[in-house]
Amino acid sequence: MRKILFIGLLASLVLVSCKPEPAALTVMTHDPFAVSEDVIAQFESAHNVKVNFLLSGDAGSLVNRAILSKENPIADVLYGIDNTFLTRALEEKIFESYQSSSLENIPDHFELDPTYSVSPVDYGDVCINYDKSYFIETGLELPASLEDLTDPRYAGLLAWLFFWRRSQNMGKRITWIIGSD
Repeated sequence: MRKILFIGLLASLVLVSCKPEPAALTVMTHDPFAVSEDVIAQFESAHNVKVNFLLSGDAGSLVNRAILSKENPIADVLYGIDNTFLTRALEEKIFESYQSSSLENIPDHFELDPTYSVSPVDYGDVCINYDKSYFIETGLELPASLEDLTDPRYAGLLAWLFFWRRSQNMGKRITWIIGSD
């Protein structure tokens, strides 16, 4: 009986020790990237990986760093490229093609890469605020579209303020203001 118990205990120890160590998964992303510890823990447990984040500045710096290291990649995944830098990244061929099964849930107009080198995961709106009193006082008609802002009548009225704070609760925030000085 002792022999059977010992063999059972030994077999249990062997099985426990055979569980593979988690693989490392390095995710290169932009500095304001934030995800909860719970989400990371769930992902790590479900996929037997240890996730490491490589914060790489803004989207431009992120893409530049990926391009400069493409011959010897420093990350497994790049998260946070936007449509501004997408063309450059695709021209530099820094991605491997992968057609996600989740694309069936994404509207076609968000799929910007027919080679499936990148997958859309998020989008944001840009808000333009304006000073109503300025337009009333000057009699200038409010612009109805972004294209209207190219009209010379609106020259010098658009200011772009860029706020960027490193915080888990706040990423990039863009504010556009139209009005007088």
